[in-house]
Amino acid sequence: MNLKQELQQLNDKLDKFRRKLAAAEQRGDDVIIAQFKREIAAVTKQIGSVKGQQTRLLNKQGSDIKGLSFHRALTKDEQADMGKLKKSVKGLVVIHPMTAIGREMGLKEVTGYAPAKF
Repeated sequence: MNLKQELQQLNDKLDKFRRKLAAAEQRGDDVIIAQFKREIAAVTKQIGSVKGQQTRLLNKQGSDIKGLSFHRALTKDEQADMGKLKKSVKGLVVIHPMTAIGREMGLKEVTGYAPAKF
């Protein structure tokens, strides 16, 4: 299971536990309330761990891409015919600023990274 799916499952569990906690509070069931508070704390801790893993993974990918020797912003014409550009440039990696890795790298425009000048 990848990190995104795991995070989604944990968020679903957290939502379910919160709904059950609210129902237990309406009934006034102290034992169940304490149990769900422990469960919520545990799932919240797991969510933080998975988000930390995602951040480390994105940082690693970003540093690998930044390690390529050449980068520049792509023109609108190049973006329109991306297939032609990728065929002409060996090892080209295109990063869009709205993707997770693009946001992590702090990009403002579509940028191409390659081992050689293009």
